[in-house]
Amino acid sequence: MPRVKNQTARILFQIIGLTIGSIIAAAALELFLIPNTILDGGVTGISIIIHKIFHVPLGILVLVLNLPFIYIGYQNLGKRFLYRTFFSMVIFSLFISFFELFEPVTEEMLLATVFGGAILGVGVGMIIRSGGCNDGTESVAIVISKKTNLSVGEVVLIFNLIIYTIAGFVFGFDRAMYSLLTYFITFKVIDFVSEGLEQAKAAMIITEKGTSLSKEIYKRLGRTTTTIKGKGLISGEKEVMYCVLTRIEIYELRHIVEEMDESAFITILDVSDIIGNHIKSNNRFKRFKDRGE
Repeated sequence: MPRVKNQTARILFQIIGLTIGSIIAAAALELFLIPNTILDGGVTGISIIIHKIFHVPLGILVLVLNLPFIYIGYQNLGKRFLYRTFFSMVIFSLFISFFELFEPVTEEMLLATVFGGAILGVGVGMIIRSGGCNDGTESVAIVISKKTNLSVGEVVLIFNLIIYTIAGFVFGFDRAMYSLLTYFITFKVIDFVSEGLEQAKAAMIITEKGTSLSKEIYKRLGRTTTTIKGKGLISGEKEVMYCVLTRIEIYELRHIVEEMDESAFITILDVSDIIGNHIKSNNRFKRFKDRGE
């Protein structure tokens, strides 16, 4: 029964975090950024461009354009990611429409850029910390990263630079530069709110079920692990697993470990750089299954 209560409380806190984060992110867009034609990145940035040109309701655009990306995220990160992301995007879209009714807080470009970017970072950081996502770009970036030598951060940056370049031609390059500045401010605040989450993280897992846990991580996240034999002073023989992954995958990793080994111990470390190649696709795991390993 305590486990059920803990699980219920965790889901409740997730819902609260996703809701508050989505509301804060929507407020940042409609009260600071959009009135001053300052763009967010990703799918939201594309939605803002279309909204400004064709006057289509932004809340509807954000939700509709993100649907294919939500599906891609579901294929790679599972149903729980789908539920959390869809919930946060619905709340985000609804409150974008709500905050459209209010006057902007400021029309001063620098103030709108700094405060809008910081507040947006707080909202998005809360969403990520609660296991959700309010923009599908990073889901696609994970897929591209697994099939290329590009990191998730590089894919997202390239995608956003293309968006800001288009915005420069449409709205003027001063707006594009303000938007790029907003992107960097938002990114750093997301790191702060999400407790220092970087694009790349390393997880060390101490467990008694290393083989089955490794295969499940590979199956559901497409991430390989390195296993080292260890021995605890009191607990005895253990396996120490090392895995490099992205910030958006950390929540799912924790859930996988909790499902398979409640006694496992996990530490999450920052990774400043990755040198060398590692397997990022699911092809090898499929071969494991075919051979019955």
